[in-house]
Amino acid sequence: MSSSENTSFEALPLSRALLANLPSLGYERMTPIQAQSLPRTLEGSDLLALAKTGSGKTAAFSLPLLMRLEAAFHGTQALVLTPTRELAEQVAGEIRRLARGMENIKVLVLSGGQPIRPQLASLEHGAHVVVGTPGRVLDHLGRGSLELRQLRTLVLDEADRMLDMGFLPDIQRVLERCPEDRQTLLFSATFPPELEAVGLRLLRDPVRIRLEEARTHEQLRQQWFRIEEEQRPEAVRRLLEHHRSERALVFCNTKEACKRLCEHLNAAGHAVLALHGDLEQRERDQVLIRFENRSATVLVATDVAARGIDIPDLELVINAEVSPDADTHTHRVGRTARVDREGLALSLVSPGERHRAERIEEMRARACEWTDWAAVPRAQAKQVAPRMATIQILGGRKQKQRPGDILGALTAEGGLRGTQVGKIEILDMASYVAVEREQARLALHMLRGGVKGRAVRAQLL
Repeated sequence: MSSSENTSFEALPLSRALLANLPSLGYERMTPIQAQSLPRTLEGSDLLALAKTGSGKTAAFSLPLLMRLEAAFHGTQALVLTPTRELAEQVAGEIRRLARGMENIKVLVLSGGQPIRPQLASLEHGAHVVVGTPGRVLDHLGRGSLELRQLRTLVLDEADRMLDMGFLPDIQRVLERCPEDRQTLLFSATFPPELEAVGLRLLRDPVRIRLEEARTHEQLRQQWFRIEEEQRPEAVRRLLEHHRSERALVFCNTKEACKRLCEHLNAAGHAVLALHGDLEQRERDQVLIRFENRSATVLVATDVAARGIDIPDLELVINAEVSPDADTHTHRVGRTARVDREGLALSLVSPGERHRAERIEEMRARACEWTDWAAVPRAQAKQVAPRMATIQILGGRKQKQRPGDILGALTAEGGLRGTQVGKIEILDMASYVAVEREQARLALHMLRGGVKGRAVRAQLL
């Protein structure tokens, strides 16, 4: 499947509706994971694939499950399990886009951190595809609100992360409710031994695909800095100001370290947000939306809080602390240098962390590239200012809020140009829109004037 003629979606046995829609979504040629898996999975084979976020894996499992749907039957025919709510929302959004040309395909997200009552109401009307986290899916199975007897396709996305987060017992209980004659597609960025055992139980004679590392040494550059413990906050600040990245993700090992580093960087004038386990779901949503739409330049996160999030075009990852686990280090630095983009990962190593760096060297089979952090030049200017600001609108999907209506309100006579409006995100009870920072006050005024004739409450975050 390496020749250009074999990477055309037209070569696949897809419906006319799917094929007609793919070019409008930017799907021109199959990525390696799609080219290697789709011919077999469309025939009905199970799949075990090692593939990272950014490889095109969502379409690789979405197209087969959409082809197996019977639109006239509104029971759940496909189930996608993901480790986090954020990933569930992303996957569901992409399945909806891919199914745009199909008739009345309903995709529903079932995840924790959200009220269960609206989910129960939605399930009463049926859903062809359910995308959810294991715990909440199991909750609905226990209540009898979700029925999987007619399931045709089961997908486990980022299976290694679900194992890391302790979801294996929940996954096994979900599997007990799935019919044996289903198709199962398992995707993972790494393949630890315990996942091998799970795969043997789940899959029937699967097609196995192991993509070669998509990031070459030239695409992903890693630098290592020896520091003393007390130098850590200042070293992070200097590296951020030297590299002047528009978006940087900084990892800490604990939420306490995360909070302390955020305080230090905020005091130094950086536009920084924190992502850790003490945040409520509403706060977590706002942090991720503001960072993804470029309303902040630095996100300081713990590993557990950052699991499952995908940040496109991330230029810089800094490990403020070295992870005790070498695989976790790989997950961290793999957030940058996606597909064919270059990326930089910087790691700060105190004397007490040297043994961790040595384990990572052994796993990579490559020596660390050491640099003296004190030799990094002091920047003449602070970190770059965020290009965008975020406005929150009270009212979301449940109030029939639509992206087009928000854009229309902002670009009405005397308002903003379309190019000055960024990402618009609609959640169940709130909506968020990114606008150029210089236009934030005007945008707020326009929105408070009403959206499609309805008064709205809006605030600048």
